[in-house]
Amino acid sequence: MRLALGLAYDGTDFQGYQTQPSGQSVQDHLEGALAFFLAVPRETTRLCTTAAGRTDAGVHARGQVVHFDTEADRPEWNWVRGLNSALPASIRVLWAARVEQGFHARFDATRRAYTYDIINAPVDDPLRHRYATWVFQPLDAAAMHRAAQHLVGEHDFSSFRAAECQAKTPVRRIDAIGVERRGDLVRLSIEGNAFLHHMVRNIVGSLVEVGRGAQPEDWMAELLRARDRGQAARTFPAQGLCLTQVTYPKAFACEPESSSAA
Repeated sequence: MRLALGLAYDGTDFQGYQTQPSGQSVQDHLEGALAFFLAVPRETTRLCTTAAGRTDAGVHARGQVVHFDTEADRPEWNWVRGLNSALPASIRVLWAARVEQGFHARFDATRRAYTYDIINAPVDDPLRHRYATWVFQPLDAAAMHRAAQHLVGEHDFSSFRAAECQAKTPVRRIDAIGVERRGDLVRLSIEGNAFLHHMVRNIVGSLVEVGRGAQPEDWMAELLRARDRGQAARTFPAQGLCLTQVTYPKAFACEPESSSAA
């Protein structure tokens, strides 16, 4: 039986989603909880979770989706409660659903959505520091929004691709992107079919240059044409980034209608 899970986590204390030698990844903790819940030795179980997005160290999620195969037939809510009882408080299973055997959390996803939060104030907020990056220079969110529209569509995003990115192609499609201000919070929202390594954080870094008046709005279009990571701005920190939603074809219907994972 193939099962899908919806996850939310505070990524601050984890080395990303993907398993690490240290054992301090979200995947390590989730698979440890699965072994505990099923009462099997972890070293002998073949349980292995596959995620829609391998979020980096420090990146958060409230809409992550994973799948795994199991012979255990338990009620879906029993999976949620049982796994959460064995997970640290910073990781939670939001829902569980049986899916078709051919379902793949990563390859069947048609759209992924992220947000990136910036605290734009003279002084950082210690109560939000784990979930937003601080920029003290005043930012023009409207200018950032206009500049971001140059990125909509299918493009070669080499200028926003990390050097260590292993994707076969730098071409990706952004379906929607926006920047808005809510008091001292500037939030970027972005949706696309898939993202390159550090792509969103690199986009944010360049948009901040526009927002603080160091670059014109059409600079984003110039960066796309350049296809050169060296011409874009620095990579922004991980803590502002959150994977908010993963979308699949309706045929899979892996997420229960009552779920709050989105």
